[in-house]
Amino acid sequence: MKAWLHDQISAQSERWRLWAPVAMGLGCAGYFALKTEPGLWPLVLAAVVSLACAAMAWSRGTWRIIPFTLVAFAVTGLLVAKLRSDAVAAPIVEASQGPIGIEGWIVDVSSPGSRGARVVLAPTWMQGVAAERIPHRLNLTVRGEAPRPGTPVAVRAIVNPPPGPASPGAFDFGRNAWFQSIGGSALAITEPRSIMLNVSPWPLRLKMAVNGMRFDLGQRIVARLGPETGGIATAMVTGHEAWVDPADEQAMRDSGLAHILSISGLHMAIVGGFVFFAVRLGVAAWPWLVLRVPGKKVAAWAGIAAVAVYLVVSGAPPPAERAAIVAWVAFAAILLDRRAISMNALALAAVIVLLRRPESVVQPGFQMSFAATAALVALAEVWPTRLKEIDVPWPIATIQKVASWVFAALAASFVAGLATGPFAMQHFNRSAVYGLFANLAVAPISSFVMMPSLAVGAVMEAFGWGGPALWLAGESVGWMMQIGRFTADLPGAVATIPSAPAIALPVAFVGLLFVCLWQGRLRWLGLPLACAVLLWPRAPAPDVWINSQGTNLAIRVGDQAELVRPRVGLFAADIWSRRRGLVLSTEGNERSCRRSWCVLGVGDERWAVWFGRRAPNAEEMTALCEGAIGVVVRAEVAVLPESCRASLVLDGLDLARGSAELWREGVGWRGVRARDVQGERPWTAGGDRPAR
Repeated sequence: MKAWLHDQISAQSERWRLWAPVAMGLGCAGYFALKTEPGLWPLVLAAVVSLACAAMAWSRGTWRIIPFTLVAFAVTGLLVAKLRSDAVAAPIVEASQGPIGIEGWIVDVSSPGSRGARVVLAPTWMQGVAAERIPHRLNLTVRGEAPRPGTPVAVRAIVNPPPGPASPGAFDFGRNAWFQSIGGSALAITEPRSIMLNVSPWPLRLKMAVNGMRFDLGQRIVARLGPETGGIATAMVTGHEAWVDPADEQAMRDSGLAHILSISGLHMAIVGGFVFFAVRLGVAAWPWLVLRVPGKKVAAWAGIAAVAVYLVVSGAPPPAERAAIVAWVAFAAILLDRRAISMNALALAAVIVLLRRPESVVQPGFQMSFAATAALVALAEVWPTRLKEIDVPWPIATIQKVASWVFAALAASFVAGLATGPFAMQHFNRSAVYGLFANLAVAPISSFVMMPSLAVGAVMEAFGWGGPALWLAGESVGWMMQIGRFTADLPGAVATIPSAPAIALPVAFVGLLFVCLWQGRLRWLGLPLACAVLLWPRAPAPDVWINSQGTNLAIRVGDQAELVRPRVGLFAADIWSRRRGLVLSTEGNERSCRRSWCVLGVGDERWAVWFGRRAPNAEEMTALCEGAIGVVVRAEVAVLPESCRASLVLDGLDLARGSAELWREGVGWRGVRARDVQGERPWTAGGDRPAR
């Protein structure tokens, strides 16, 4: 046994370096797990000391090289995350008491919303806001059609800071906005009107010019293919989802095909690979050229250029940027006569991404893309090499090749699905039951028809010649949507899985990486850890949920969640209910609403919520508390009447710490608020918000 263990460890001599980006990622994640903001200089000192210790270990060649190096990478990840957070620091707007005037530049069109199109605005003036407190960017929901990027507009809107987590421990939208320098969200109550503004700084002008070009290209694609098909095609080319039908998006999500709409690794791999093989084939088909240039390296340079162009056209969102870095590392390996697809290349890409955007480590896209890629590379490492047979009749050879491709595609989809499963369960609380079969059916369409024709059509459309290629792309999009709708309509197509405790996801991530990175039979020790999200016991669901604005609440009744106001804040309520494995319900219990408050009766219990901005007077508070077990008031209440002594009353002061969950314990209540989980960080209301 001792000799066997020695052989197992000795087999990892070339694999220890692969754990360096894992250590850096854990360091970055450690920064986001802190409840208070760390100081910069202590982190700098810790990084210098850890790097010095690692350098001494390397110079002496001792066994301490591995632990000291991993510690140095972990501390470096912590420092990089802190530096990135300070670098993107920007003002966060305070909530407005009513509509205010705003002037600024339309930077980009982001996505459709339930109340209108969403755009990114670079404000230059905000009524009642000092110039130094104006946020760098605002998410603005506009009335009517979205203005073209680069348009200076004026609008009246209600402004709020970026939303926090929908429930304690849920995805932090405010943190995500912080790292994009987005300081708030606004809801327009008037249609934006064009105005004249002073010339904007050249970086902003360049960004708006690129986004305007992307928007124009999207409009031409939609004009060619129609709103339904063209909206899907535009989302895959330019990243604009403004034309995507919400019903189609839901069908893609339920069928497990939603990842095709988001520009990421699949798109970059197909576009870069298509250009690489097309250029290599072209060089090989020209005898004069093939004798004078290395065709493979010329094709690699073409792939690098194609990925760069696609990154610009897509608007360079973080998922596309990560995928582009991975593709560039693969093509660079070809230029350096190394294996393009290897764990070393993936590790280098991970380090580059973490240095560039350390906040990616807590984003689902990064976790899922690198987990899937690591699993696929590990599969390629153990995939048996098939010996080529001589003089096999072509019908038999064709059948063998097709069977091999189908088996390989099935294995790849299965492995990638297993690798991304824990993250889909934890972040999205849903599993597309038939997603494997839908992706297998769509794979040949997207790889060989849809994405290549979209790439060619987008380039040709710049000259007005994209009709034939875009027609083919539209047909393939239609085929994909038929598969998606059919799969989504199957019985039991979607399974809802409640989230596990937060610690389960990093445990599963480390276990999955151990299975992928370790060589030998000991790798299967990581399998139970990789299943942590699935196997970890779930805590009992809370009895009450209150949204962050204090305008709605839900009461758990068995495995259902009853909303007091069924049409208010459904997005946050849906996130919370799925995280807790509950089904939202708006029927079966008595509800009554007045101008500023609503009441829900569940059995013998009565809950009330006051959603008006004005604080209720004593008479109104008495009416709210009459027979109520709990009352939620959006505003702050100075004095409670005697009738409220027997009720649980939460007012604006209690809700200032974000959304809340309540558990009944005996005759009392236990509560957790979002800020209790977040801590006091720069992106939380009340945290330190340094202005750049």
